[in-house]
Amino acid sequence: MGKIIAFANQKGGVGKTTSCINLAAYVAVMGSKVLVLDLDPQGNATSGLGIDKERDMKTIYDLISGDSTVEEVIQQTQIQDLDIIPSTVDLAGAELEMVQMPQREKIIKGILDTIKDKYDFIMIDCPPSLGLITVNALTACNSVIIPMQCEYYPLMGITQLMNTIRLIKFHLNPSIDIEGVVLTMKDKRSNLTSQVADEVLKFFGKKVFFTYIPRNIRLAEAPSHGEPIIIYEPSSKGAEAYMSLAEEFLDRNKVKYKPITKDTKIKTREVKNNG
Repeated sequence: MGKIIAFANQKGGVGKTTSCINLAAYVAVMGSKVLVLDLDPQGNATSGLGIDKERDMKTIYDLISGDSTVEEVIQQTQIQDLDIIPSTVDLAGAELEMVQMPQREKIIKGILDTIKDKYDFIMIDCPPSLGLITVNALTACNSVIIPMQCEYYPLMGITQLMNTIRLIKFHLNPSIDIEGVVLTMKDKRSNLTSQVADEVLKFFGKKVFFTYIPRNIRLAEAPSHGEPIIIYEPSSKGAEAYMSLAEEFLDRNKVKYKPITKDTKIKTREVKNNG
């Protein structure tokens, strides 16, 4: 049975999508079967994994509205064993429609329950808000990864997210847990970065991943090419960081994996996307 992990932080620009797609890519290359669910109407995880949002295709919106089956919506990415349920701006209207639906907080859970046995991990990229779509993701998931930029404002907003997770745990998903906190865009030369990192460690303790993600121009460039960093620039500092994070993540989950070396050939495939 696959483990479902939501990447959540109501603060935008903290590296949430970057962490979701790159961790997913490395975990897939290391031997697990992974599905990314893009729940952000901006569709950045979709385009970041090479799916053309402009063409006619089925998306998570079609699943929520009941107009498509999961098999019709799942798209292959260029990395073998990494699939995606894409999103486009159509999803922005879904939240209003979901309000009228029965069991509205459990719509995504119902969708993922039908396919979670087909994957080792399902990673959900949540929108930068704590609305009904994020509530759905938190209700469906087993655990949450919180990417957090090493700056003051992201730190201040974490209380609201933790309160939301606490409410979800009490009312909708008793088994939800914090998988970990990933410190992103870390600048070792900044005193503020160190102070924020210290505060996060005090608050979350062992939940904080040892691996942090540095500021890296290659990481910033990769999405515009529709490629995760393991394809775009595997020798970059950003790539090294996400490879280390993937190893740490798999170790925490007690999953055996194939270490990536200089001789590792990444298995890619010709993308045959559903229309």
